[in-house]
Amino acid sequence: MYIFKRDTPSWIILIIDIVICLFSVILAFLLRFNFSIPPLALLELPKVVGIILTIRLISFLITKSYTGVIRYTSTDDTLRIFVVTASGSAIFVLVNVYTYYVYHHYFIIPFSIIIIDFLVTTFTMISMRILVKLAYAEYLNPNRNKTNVVIFGAGEAGVIAKEALDRDAGSKYKVIAFFDDNVKKQGKKLINIPIYEADKITEILSTNTIAHMILAAQNISTARKQELIEICLANNTKVLTIPPVSSWINGELSFKQIKKVKINDLLERDVINLDKHKISADLAEKVILITGACGSIGSEMVRQIAAFPHKQIIVIDQAESALYNLEVELGEKYKTAHFEFILADIRNEARMRRIFKHFKPNIVFHVAAYKHVPVMEENPYEAITTNIFGTKLIADLSVETGVEKFVMVSTDKAVNPTNVMGASKRIAEVYVQSVSHKGITKFITTRFGNVLGSNGSVIPLFNEQIEKGGPVTITHPEVTRYFMTIPEACQLVLEAGSMGNGGEIYIFDMGDSVKIVDLAKKMIKLSNLTLGKDIQIIYTGLRPGEKLYEELLNNKENTIPTHHPKIMIAKVGDFDVERFNQLIQELKALIPLQDNFELVKKMKEIIPEYKSQNSVYEKLDV
Repeated sequence: MYIFKRDTPSWIILIIDIVICLFSVILAFLLRFNFSIPPLALLELPKVVGIILTIRLISFLITKSYTGVIRYTSTDDTLRIFVVTASGSAIFVLVNVYTYYVYHHYFIIPFSIIIIDFLVTTFTMISMRILVKLAYAEYLNPNRNKTNVVIFGAGEAGVIAKEALDRDAGSKYKVIAFFDDNVKKQGKKLINIPIYEADKITEILSTNTIAHMILAAQNISTARKQELIEICLANNTKVLTIPPVSSWINGELSFKQIKKVKINDLLERDVINLDKHKISADLAEKVILITGACGSIGSEMVRQIAAFPHKQIIVIDQAESALYNLEVELGEKYKTAHFEFILADIRNEARMRRIFKHFKPNIVFHVAAYKHVPVMEENPYEAITTNIFGTKLIADLSVETGVEKFVMVSTDKAVNPTNVMGASKRIAEVYVQSVSHKGITKFITTRFGNVLGSNGSVIPLFNEQIEKGGPVTITHPEVTRYFMTIPEACQLVLEAGSMGNGGEIYIFDMGDSVKIVDLAKKMIKLSNLTLGKDIQIIYTGLRPGEKLYEELLNNKENTIPTHHPKIMIAKVGDFDVERFNQLIQELKALIPLQDNFELVKKMKEIIPEYKSQNSVYEKLDV
């Protein structure tokens, strides 16, 4: 019990190892002489024991093989014991060589004794450590108190995941099955645990109490991972994942690295293949300016661009704290990148003109915008001045200073807009298209839906509500949204930017739309809670300007495929540039009045398809 309750002092381990060596020598003599040691060999025994124990002791002291914590014995520890005992036995051979030549063909230690002693010593020392480790695990985690776990992936990563569980005495986990899609592994055993075909997952989860499934397969496809998660959720089994091998500490998996599956894992898609050579060639030796660079999309754009060769990256945002935090993060992560961090408002013409004149950017990624629908519905002035005229200013300066490429990030809410925010972004899109023929600047617009984990998005909100015990609030039981991860969205923006020739609106393949109530239910299950018992869902009603379903294309639009399967070009209807510019000037003239209804009325005149929903501005559509 002393060994189990605390770390045994190293000197005790050393004494035990020496006793094992003494036992091994005597057993070697007994085995060599068939348990009847002749008198002459018996006289030599004390001398041989003295030599062997002395050499073993010195080798143990030099290598400190006795300092390891026995209950955490690993393959490295057993390998070290093997090397130490083998080295000692090699020294015995050298001693024999010495006595052979000095004492005229006399071997002080018979070679048969050396071999038997090496085998017995190595086997006994390793076995002792493994037995203590197993006894310790059993003492703290008797099987009756263990939680049943299954592992998907009967490969090396699966074995290492099990070892990580075994090392953590406080986890009280028992792996009862492995699953694998590889037919060659099915029906066999791994570490004395059966390997089942994946088709039996539902059967085993439903007939046994399985607390967790660990996804240990390293090359599992996104679709397969999502399928397995869905099966586990249906059987009230929590899903855990292990990180890629590259993230393991010193090549070894820690129990703390085994994490719960997040909702992002259910929504993520297969890795995007980018034309990195083309993007790299476009960005090399270029000054790149990014507006709204501290937001969710903007900051990820900065990170991804920093990984490519460039001349300088101009980071612009009006949020002081966010800018400071980003500067600290990038300074630590990208030490070879060339950043310029600027606190500025894109609506400030004098400030923006000074920045463009001084830094002379070659490429502009315009990400800055107000994006929250309900907030903008109540503040049309801010949406118009930032999303429309802030964009106009950056676009005009790009033409004026000879920027090579201007890439604007838009939104699916610009399609058949039902709110102020979407309408403001659509007007910005049209303006960018209207100036695409001016100067040398290539104007490119990218349009996509919601991004997972962005500031103010539904997933962080749901996580916060679930952590507080609920309720989880949803606007409407039928509301659906498209989702995309932040890195995926930014990768597609870079790809679209590199392929654009000017004037295009690129739309991204957002996959299938997701029903928000289903999303909430899955998040509740992933948190190991029961809907209706541990937590409730309540419906609050659609917010001002919000619509049930998002669209990526206008009714009059269709698409043209590109070389990238996830990027398409929207064919938009023609518009009267002169008439549009006149209306823009009329909208600008209304800004000083700050009359919300007059501002929105003019927006509806500019964008005829803008029809308000669940908004005070619906009366303007009559």
